[in-house]
Amino acid sequence: MGKHQLGEFEEVVMLTVAILTEDAYGFAIIEEMEQRLNRKVSIGALQTVLRRLEKKGYLHSEMGEATKVRGGKRKRFFHLTSAGKNILQETKEQRLGLWNAVPEFVVKFSH
Repeated sequence: MGKHQLGEFEEVVMLTVAILTEDAYGFAIIEEMEQRLNRKVSIGALQTVLRRLEKKGYLHSEMGEATKVRGGKRKRFFHLTSAGKNILQETKEQRLGLWNAVPEFVVKFSH
């Protein structure tokens, strides 16, 4: 794997950005994560991770147009970069390699 590794929350955030494609902004990301994972996500934790992922070069953001619904405030939309797609693929392969290495009897008895 490259010089950076993804933490679990970073991976979940990036996967959620990928799921939302063009609609990946703060509130939508939180809503999607909470719905899919059945767990609460704080806006502060999300913003911290989004900034860190941008700094690592895995995400890119841009400001959307101002809307009346938001009182003229603009949304910041996030997109995966090529490096982001690559690190997600590497992480997936690494996780699958671990799952595939678990002896079958361990998985069968855990249910």
